[in-house]
Amino acid sequence: MQLKTCCRCCSLKTGTIFSGVCGIVLAVISLILIFTANVEWKTIIIDILDQTAVKIIFAINLCMTILISTLLIIGTIRKNTFMMLPWVVLGIMLAVGLFVSVLYTAIMFFINHEVINGVLWLIFGLLVVVVYTYMWLVVYSYFQELRIEKLSKRMGPYGKPYTYRRP
Repeated sequence: MQLKTCCRCCSLKTGTIFSGVCGIVLAVISLILIFTANVEWKTIIIDILDQTAVKIIFAINLCMTILISTLLIIGTIRKNTFMMLPWVVLGIMLAVGLFVSVLYTAIMFFINHEVINGVLWLIFGLLVVVVYTYMWLVVYSYFQELRIEKLSKRMGPYGKPYTYRRP
């Protein structure tokens, strides 16, 4: 499925830049929260890690998010699909990871008999997954649009590639 606009009111290019900016802003806010909020941070897979190690892992991931989102913005402005590719590839993996994380956390709330927290986490978490997936689809659609545009520039007027060279 390929979109034609972002939110039916903006171009895909604008939506792609917005996605990159949101990624940077949310990553910076998360970095600040990780090191200032008094919260016990856990990972799903490795539950025995020290809090400092978990914070460092999250911080590295957030720094990579800032880097990849910056590449997305620059790639969008320059119409460079190669620079956009890391965000496109990792974005869909993050959407799946976010979905799994939301389900896991909600299930853990239900297991611990915190039904209200589980329901709220499920509702808001799935809403975030839907919004994130939509924004990924906007970026992917613009990425595809640029690839098609590049391919059509290499084609002749009859849909065949130019194969001759000028002397």
